[in-house]
Amino acid sequence: MNRILVPYDFTEVADHAVDFAGQIAKKSSANDVLLLNVVDHPSESALKYMGATEMDPMEHVYFTKLVQLVKDKLETKISELSHEGVTFKYKIQLGNPYNTLASEVSEEDVDLVVMGTSGSEGLDELFVGSNAERVVRTANCPVVTLKGPAKADDIHDIVFASNFHELKSDFIEKIKDLQSMFGGQLRIVKINTPANFTTNRHDLNQMNDFVKKFDIKNCTVDIYNYTNEEDGIVYYAEDINADMIALGTNQRTGFNHFLTGSIAEDVVNHSKRPVWTMNLDL
Repeated sequence: MNRILVPYDFTEVADHAVDFAGQIAKKSSANDVLLLNVVDHPSESALKYMGATEMDPMEHVYFTKLVQLVKDKLETKISELSHEGVTFKYKIQLGNPYNTLASEVSEEDVDLVVMGTSGSEGLDELFVGSNAERVVRTANCPVVTLKGPAKADDIHDIVFASNFHELKSDFIEKIKDLQSMFGGQLRIVKINTPANFTTNRHDLNQMNDFVKKFDIKNCTVDIYNYTNEEDGIVYYAEDINADMIALGTNQRTGFNHFLTGSIAEDVVNHSKRPVWTMNLDL
């Protein structure tokens, strides 16, 4: 693994993400962990309101001092980390947090994003969402999200939920790499819902064929009945006391995303366990 990127904003969940990224870096022999802090600058309309349409935010004394403050805090944070053998770096960017993060994932040759998320509920979840959800949907590398502290050495059971249709070999290899890194058992599950009902006979044959086709070792196959896929995945992981959930996600944007949503994003939003996701469209 080359680089792990952690969006870092000095919050408690971001601290948990840094710690978990350090543990993963040690297990995977990653070259380094990059802490990315994004300083949000005024929009063009806000600058016009202030009468400063041609002002470069970096040249403004406020932003200069703010960036220096963030730099000092990041250097202090890195000096306090205690992951032996892991190299931590930092980068400060001005811009929109989500757009900047998406750009950095591509430009910095990132192999994994680890980020904290507090989740959202109700209207916030429907109309606002979170940067974590957007990154999960569009990132061109795997993403791990978590809401609290996590220990890499405690990742033993990894739930992998899928409908097992048209899964690409590259994606499955990433799943197997994840399992190998943690030395865990893959708990393969199909969530059976009233809206998309299939028989146990069909599902077990499908999953066993999947296991054989991709030569997956140290795994179990199971069927879990629930009213919808996203809650079914979360509750199955809770019922078996799993340590992580792994999912594929599809890019959906604009009106299509508003109508259909994303199972992976909903799981990220509601799971108390770390969730590993990868875009199936890659």
